[in-house]
Amino acid sequence: MENSYILPSGERPFSDLYLYFCGYEECRPGHSFGPAVRPCYIIHYIVSGKGTYRAGGRVYELEAGQGFLITPGSQTFYQADAEDPWTYLWIGFDGSQASRYLSGIGLGENRLTYRSSQGEQLKNTVMTMLQHNTGAASNQFMLESLLYTFFSLLAEDLDVLLAPGAMAGSQYIRRATEFIRDNYFRPIRVTDIAAYVCINRSYLYSLFQKELHTSPQEYLSNYRLTRAAELLLITDLSVEGVALSCGYGDPLVFSKAFKAKNGLTPTQYRKAKASPSK
Repeated sequence: MENSYILPSGERPFSDLYLYFCGYEECRPGHSFGPAVRPCYIIHYIVSGKGTYRAGGRVYELEAGQGFLITPGSQTFYQADAEDPWTYLWIGFDGSQASRYLSGIGLGENRLTYRSSQGEQLKNTVMTMLQHNTGAASNQFMLESLLYTFFSLLAEDLDVLLAPGAMAGSQYIRRATEFIRDNYFRPIRVTDIAAYVCINRSYLYSLFQKELHTSPQEYLSNYRLTRAAELLLITDLSVEGVALSCGYGDPLVFSKAFKAKNGLTPTQYRKAKASPSK
């Protein structure tokens, strides 16, 4: 069972920190998401059960009372346990101060998992968010206050869990993924990424394979298609408009790539997600 809310595009009156979406799901055994890249920060908290989170070349085995952070532009994968699948809640957010606020509670690119005893309050906060799911000004202010409440609860007793031997990622990779995040909607190529970080294409390829276990081209395509899937849900853009917004000049090429990744055409995907199962 999934209960989720996506804030309509263009209805974000705040800049320091703002909500993109939130949700709660009882996952099926083995249910997974990814590998994928996201354009915003996402915090998951595990209410019950257990599962696996993979990010930055590291694997985290997590259970109830723990959670994980997804950072913008990072390729991640997570999967529910086959025998004891997790139920989790999540919030997606961004803003000019999002990184600083996360750092203030001990989370960031090099600290992706945590433990909290505030599970019931975190769940109640997200459930209240889900009840204020319209664009009314009063609801927008309520959602903003609840987002800060969520951070406050995490800060109460957040215990960051670091993988043994965890190390900062390559500075080249960081700059390359930031470039992709800032320019994915333009017709950029791998040569443009390599030029931006001032290394040759073959060295960039080897770094991506070592750090992210994928090629720069696959990462760029994955980022564009993940963003396209979100635009199909949160906007009324035509398929051609979504394609252009994600760096695809040819809608047919976009549709073919989207179906190869998601198993559905963009139109089929939008219709399927617009009609959630009961």
